[in-house]
Amino acid sequence: MERNDITIVLVHGAWGDGSHWSKVTKILYEAGYKVRSVQNPLTSMAADIERTIDLIDKEEGKVLLVGHSYGGAVISGAGHHEKVVGLVYIAAFAPDKGESLGGIFTRREQPSGAANIVPDAKGFLWIKYDKYHESFSQDLDPIESMVMALSQKPTHGSIFGAEADEPAWKVKPSWYQISNNDHMIPPETQKEMAERIKAKEVIGLDASHASMASHPKEIADFIIKAVQAL
Repeated sequence: MERNDITIVLVHGAWGDGSHWSKVTKILYEAGYKVRSVQNPLTSMAADIERTIDLIDKEEGKVLLVGHSYGGAVISGAGHHEKVVGLVYIAAFAPDKGESLGGIFTRREQPSGAANIVPDAKGFLWIKYDKYHESFSQDLDPIESMVMALSQKPTHGSIFGAEADEPAWKVKPSWYQISNNDHMIPPETQKEMAERIKAKEVIGLDASHASMASHPKEIADFIIKAVQAL
């Protein structure tokens, strides 16, 4: 039996899909929460926002959006939907209007994982298979990391140059989780974004970029706190 009328919509980031949320999804579902996980194409920011809005449209009642990594930029756009009542950022980008993800990266020294991103002939970016563990998910079992690496979904390079529109975090309550050992988005950058969005609560985890996979209980509990606050 579902515990409330809020649907939790989980939005994955780059180089992954909805399966990155599998552990968190299981915990939320078993706790009685209504949860969905979007499958975005990662072909453009506009396309990913549109796909997320399509899933929001299907749901009845209120929606809490949860975005990991690049998924934070997606929920910042999709969050203007009238059904959305809050935003949760998991080691995520929270761009302001006119900012690009690439521009946010230039504010400080590139994280170590950036050196392991390579483009293909069609402009899609990949993380080197043998570098995925150390770049994205160093606190996971190496075999689990390898499964994520071998099934990674490439992300079009244009996403990192796209300028964001007016973000929903300016008008919707937000929460932020910082990964202290992140090799993809510098923890200092995450702290800056958490402060800028005036998050209602900020937590730090000694986690890799893949905090939702390595610390699913803490992430699920954080999401539940947001639901209860709403």
